[in-house]
Amino acid sequence: MKSILVIGIGRFGRHLSHRLIELGNEVMIVDKDEENVREFLPYATSVQIGDCTKEEVLHSLGIGNFDICFVCVGTNFQSSLEITSLLKDLGAKRVISKASRDIHVKFLLRNGADEVIDPERDIAEKLAVRYSANNLFDYIELTKDVSIYEIPLADSWIGKSIKEVNFRVRYHVSILATKVGDNVTPMPSADHIFKEEEHLMVMGHHSDVEKILKLIS
Repeated sequence: MKSILVIGIGRFGRHLSHRLIELGNEVMIVDKDEENVREFLPYATSVQIGDCTKEEVLHSLGIGNFDICFVCVGTNFQSSLEITSLLKDLGAKRVISKASRDIHVKFLLRNGADEVIDPERDIAEKLAVRYSANNLFDYIELTKDVSIYEIPLADSWIGKSIKEVNFRVRYHVSILATKVGDNVTPMPSADHIFKEEEHLMVMGHHSDVEKILKLIS
């Protein structure tokens, strides 16, 4: 559980806050508009109304007490930039800011953001990879070269164990989990027998996973 501050409740900030609360974090939510924060009154640890471009407002929140501060002000870049900079000046441990353009990313990083996210770009890139490849159900990018992929089984693996297939040595990727429907079994043993209905969650370099996808197709 972490102590998290979310500034700005637009569509992105709303979804982020709901999920952070569901995951058991202590979440303080701040927005200039009372209407935006009203729905969180029964759920959030604390709800505040205020203009976070003003240093006195941020100072009153006790910024140094939060593990992460999210700046989700997407429609006013100047405000996002000011809030990000003020948060770091007030001792924020980690600031993650939302951007909507590449140029915004550069300025936010230069002005104190530890990380900048561009939700539309990120989801577009993920969808492009997912739907460009055959037999790819999902993926999570870890670095530019390494990702976690959800893939089906090759027919030649079914009925054999991970050890028999010699998976890690032959394909140069690691099996993190097996998945049947919504049930995920992490870290299967070398004696695990592949079943037809299973998917695999594998981690590896893009080039190695692409070879596996070609084999499956």
